[in-house]
Amino acid sequence: MPNLKDLKTRIESVKNTRKITKAMQMVSAAKLRRAQEAAEAGRPYADRMNAVMANLAGASADAAGAPKLLAGSGDDKVHLLIVATAERGLCGGFNSSIAKMAKAKAIELLEAGKTVKMLTVGKKGREQLKREYEDIMIDHVDLSEVKRIGYVNAQSIAADVVKRFNAGEFDVATIFYNKFESVISQVPTALQLIPASFEASDDAAEAPFYEYEPSEEEILSDLLPRALSTQVFTALLENGASEQGARMSAMDNATRNAGEMIDKLTIEFNRSRQAAITNELIEIISGAEAL
Repeated sequence: MPNLKDLKTRIESVKNTRKITKAMQMVSAAKLRRAQEAAEAGRPYADRMNAVMANLAGASADAAGAPKLLAGSGDDKVHLLIVATAERGLCGGFNSSIAKMAKAKAIELLEAGKTVKMLTVGKKGREQLKREYEDIMIDHVDLSEVKRIGYVNAQSIAADVVKRFNAGEFDVATIFYNKFESVISQVPTALQLIPASFEASDDAAEAPFYEYEPSEEEILSDLLPRALSTQVFTALLENGASEQGARMSAMDNATRNAGEMIDKLTIEFNRSRQAAITNELIEIISGAEAL
């Protein structure tokens, strides 16, 4: 049984830990509000862009002059997996859920005889995948110095992906991230970027008919890189909100667990102190009776 000094030291240590986790929870709550607002503000634009692209791509996907980003390379032998995670930990299973999904996809593709390449965004995902897949990692995007994710960050990632695609480095590109639903719910999501895939909205039948000038093919060639950047930006925004929600939930659980541990240690400390006092009284009484 630990002595009173050890118990007291441990109680103080857990109390200090609880202060840290409580502070991190409050910081995450403040950051979550901004990140959630950014993610929700970006959704209408992304949905409208998706609807316009679905309308344009529907008639042009199978055309002879369809843009390469839409039609693809004509093969699917080489797959690029873009794994977007956080730069920091202490956010529960946020990073591991994305890495696990990407790993499962990589295993599936490798077993099917495909060639797999990885591009990681965020340090934590790279750390989890590096041991097994370091030989297929072609690049890493470090966002640790970025305080607030902007469209320019997504644009640079998308431009690099398009450049690699045009150079023939891969045939299919898929990005993995967590979609934010609530503080306790973040859904691991895989979105195919190349060949570009756009789903028409449910109210597409009621959407007005547009005539495009210049031709639809020219507009598509100009909009496709922007749409790709928008999809990457949406993934980063969703990831940002999901990370803060997961960290807030994890720190809340850690704070409560620390409180429970302090209560148990305090009870043990009081019992040990009472036992020590009782032993001292018994020794005093026994000594007095012996005289």
